[in-house]
Amino acid sequence: MPQAREEKQEDWMAKRWRPAMGWLYMAVCAFDFIIAPILWSATQAYYHIVPFIQWQPLTLQGAGLFHLAMGAVLGIAAYGRTQEKMAGANNGGLQQQS
Repeated sequence: MPQAREEKQEDWMAKRWRPAMGWLYMAVCAFDFIIAPILWSATQAYYHIVPFIQWQPLTLQGAGLFHLAMGAVLGIAAYGRTQEKMAGANNGGLQQQS
């Protein structure tokens, strides 16, 4: 009787951290470049604040280091995932045990 292959169980964060980082970065950018400027302008228009002050994106302060860091993290993560998939494809779909 063949023995059942034991699957290696990974927790949710180890398995899904790459998409979670992508969604987090997208949410931060949506807030900083779309939602906050609209709310900022609407608030100033409602309270008749003079002079109107333009929204300054929080993530662009400090020379945009946040975007550089997130680009590096997501880029390296995508490259690493591609290498994992290529290794699986080259082994007939089998993952190598380390």
